[in-house]
Formats: sequence, structure tokens, C-alpha cells
Amino acid sequence: MRGADSGAASLPARTDHGELHAMKWFEIGLVALTAFTGLVWLLDKLYFAKRRAAREGLLDEGEPLVIDYSKAFFPVLLVVLILRSFIAEPFRIPSNSMMPTLLTGDFILVNKFAYGLRLPITNRKFVEIGEPERGDVVVFRPPHHPDQDWIKRVIGLPGDRVGYYDNQVHLNGEPLAYDSAGAYNGHGKGSEMTGADLLTENLPGRSHAVLERTNLPFLDQGEGEWIVPPGHYFVMGDNRDNSEDSRYWGFLPEQNLRGKAFLIWMNIDGGVGFSRIGDSIQ
Repeated sequence: MRGADSGAASLPARTDHGELHAMKWFEIGLVALTAFTGLVWLLDKLYFAKRRAAREGLLDEGEPLVIDYSKAFFPVLLVVLILRSFIAEPFRIPSNSMMPTLLTGDFILVNKFAYGLRLPITNRKFVEIGEPERGDVVVFRPPHHPDQDWIKRVIGLPGDRVGYYDNQVHLNGEPLAYDSAGAYNGHGKGSEMTGADLLTENLPGRSHAVLERTNLPFLDQGEGEWIVPPGHYFVMGDNRDNSEDSRYWGFLPEQNLRGKAFLIWMNIDGGVGFSRIGDSIQ
């Protein structure tokens, strides 16, 4: 059985997580701007406004531009920071690793309080609320790329024994059942997966669609068996032959969770995919 630090001899084609990475810098900028404008507003309220009032009539002194802008933007920035840090945060899917559930170009919303309230930037949890359930689609910071945000599906919970052999997940010694839905027909950037097997994976409590390729005999499928340690999760992409996940880099620590994906609110991949707007993420 493999431990948390075990990997495969070679990886499948890596997926591009660059656009999710960019969200980190937006978060830092938002926190910095909110803190700066809030500090200027507070100093003005406690000190500078009284000083201007005392000098009124002696000089025609208007409100400084930096104070004027800070007072205008601070409430807006604070509301945005609270909403995206503790309520819901938008992300854009940049790769095919979660096909067919999520497509390249999907814009999704992530529930930020499903697994506890966490501080922005540090991701430190300060309020316990809930824990991931098997089958949840989660956004997280992978342990080997802590400055990036990735998205996968929870397959194994703490204490589970997870196996993967011949394109089939085994959970606590029992192979999962699969129902065939024929050949997949991809569009846009997902057209590379046209012809892959479209299957329904009957994960306990959460059936969902997966893609598999059975015509690539030399592809490393990340086969093996793992026991999930306490405080960790085993995650996989739904596009099983095009996903860098726990099969290759190990278990996901609970403290690296960012939230639960729950809604597609837009899709843009060469055009607007109106049919996906408002779809819930299963």
C-alpha cells in the first residue's frame, strides 16, 4: 500500500492550473487595498477630520483626495472581501481534468463556509462548520503547490482504503460499479476527449460521470492502493486519464481545503455556453 508521499514512476499529461493561480494575487491585492482604505478612513475619523474642523475658517482646506477615495471605496472593498472570503468565491476552470463534470471555460462558484470559516490568504480555519463528504467537488491548495488553487472530487475519507486498478476505483475492498453511457463527444477545448468512454461511477452516496480511455495501453494510470490517514482526503479528477491527483502526489490535508464547488454560472470557450449557465455541480 502507498503512503502519503508515494508517487508513480511517471505522470499523465499535466493540466494547466495557471488561471486559478492568478486568483491568489487578486486575494492578496483585495486584502491589502481593504486594509489600506480602512486604515485611512479610521485615521481620518479619529484624527484628521477633527483637525480639519478646528482649522475651518482659517484656511480653505478641502478633504484630501486619498481620504476621499478611501471613504468611497472602503465599504465596497469590505463587502467584496467578506463575500468572497466567507460566502462564495468565483473561479474559472482552465483545464480538462474534471471533464465531463466541469469543462474548460466554466466559471464556477465555490461555497467558502461549507468546511468552516477560514482567514483570507493564510487559509487558517477559525470556525468549525462541516467536513467534506464523499463525492464533493472541492477547491484546495495542493501540498506540493501551496500557492495555487486546484479542483478535484473527494473519493476517499479519513480511514478509507482506496484502490485503483484497470480504470476502476476500489473502496474499502469493494470495486465500484460503473454504467456505460457510450462514447463521449467533446466540444471546444474538450474536443480532445471525443471518443473516450463516458461512464457513470456509482460512488456511495454520489453517482457522477467520469471519462476513461481504454485505447492507451502505455499510459500510466496511477494504479495502487492507499489508506487515507486522519485529517486527510483522497481526491481524483473525473477525467481519469488526464488528471494529476492523489494517485500521483498523495493525500490532501484538511487544512488545505478552500471550499465546495456548487454552481456553474457561465461558460466561455470560443463563445458563451448558455446551456451550462445555472447548472449545479454534482
